[in-house]
Amino acid sequence: MRSGLAATAALCAVAALPGTAVAARAAGPDDLPAYETAPGARPVEGRESSAHGPAIEPGVYTDDIGPGERRYYSVTLDDTSNAWISAVALPEPGSRVNGMDGIKVVLEATDGTNCGDADVSFGGDGSARPIADHAWRMIREDGYCQKRGVYHFSVERESAGTSDPTRWPLEIRFMREPGLRKPVPDTPPAAETPVPPGPPPGEARPIEGGTGFNDAPGMDEGNWSDRLRPGETRFYKVPLDWGQQLFTEVEFGTARTGEDDAPYVSGAFRVDFYNTARGRISTHGVGYQADKPAAHSLQSRRVAFANRFDGATELGRTRFSGWYYIAVHASAGLAESVDGAVPVVLRTTVEGTPGPGPGYDGNAAEAGFAVTEDDREAAARGLSQAEAGNGGTLRLVGWAGIGTGTALLVGLGLWTLLARRSAARG
Repeated sequence: MRSGLAATAALCAVAALPGTAVAARAAGPDDLPAYETAPGARPVEGRESSAHGPAIEPGVYTDDIGPGERRYYSVTLDDTSNAWISAVALPEPGSRVNGMDGIKVVLEATDGTNCGDADVSFGGDGSARPIADHAWRMIREDGYCQKRGVYHFSVERESAGTSDPTRWPLEIRFMREPGLRKPVPDTPPAAETPVPPGPPPGEARPIEGGTGFNDAPGMDEGNWSDRLRPGETRFYKVPLDWGQQLFTEVEFGTARTGEDDAPYVSGAFRVDFYNTARGRISTHGVGYQADKPAAHSLQSRRVAFANRFDGATELGRTRFSGWYYIAVHASAGLAESVDGAVPVVLRTTVEGTPGPGPGYDGNAAEAGFAVTEDDREAAARGLSQAEAGNGGTLRLVGWAGIGTGTALLVGLGLWTLLARRSAARG
């Protein structure tokens, strides 16, 4: 869990600003925290026909979708930059889903030409969790969808008849990657056989995974410890620059069980790996028996711009400099064999020296496709974007102007909220 000081800092910083409200998050079954939507996300209502899709621009939007529906949105693209549009589907934790349930995202031209598509499902364990992927338009010689103009982005939900028919919230993110000053070779680097490094040294530092992409804490090299309850998903992020490669072992420790013989659960955990634009790179299920540790080793390809021209999913999607996300999910079915939470350790190593970028004709950092010094500092301290923005420490500025009685009341309220949050999450 993140330190009380760090958590208090974010709340105190808000409390010190007049007219600023603290938004509460709804809780799921058994008080599992709900996905935290991006600050400033705008509601939008996708339409059934491509002819009537509402216009969206680079930014984050929220919508919802029912079984069998396809929701259309309209985007206007230039003829120099790459477009990446993702959708995150958010079924209620613990709700009934089929392993083949999921979403399909497509970006297409007005004449029906498919620019880029992807589909993502829950997988064999059939446990409800946030799932995401992106569609795209890439600028390249003799490529599809190169002209400027209107394009249609769509999200389609696929659900079995036995699945929970409740509408799923959606979070849609449109990112525009600047074009290049001059073209780069579209031949991806030769695939290499990575040699996993040894485990990083040092004791595990505590970290509290986020509910999603927006509040995921940063991780740098080292060992990080957390706890995961049945039905819960926690997100973490690692900054990867050009030429760098990620190695992370996700270890699930032994846990208490209410039975004499702990049963083996074949789909106990799911580890999803996403790139900077929320495109899924890989997903893996992990079996588990509470009286024995289990682990999954995750590794990326070295980050290179030309990786995007490789058709292989796990190789071709390490195509940006920026944040990469690891989502760890515990199946709701674990509640039958585990008494409480399961300890999780993420042993993380980043190999390679940061190299030069491809020569963007624009500000890649502002567009979200770069690693900044602030990113590296947040990762070193295990902070989320919001906490890093607040300095990660208790802010006393502004308290001098608050009366002693008011300060005590606010302080007591903050500590009560923190105690409740700690009890709910651990």
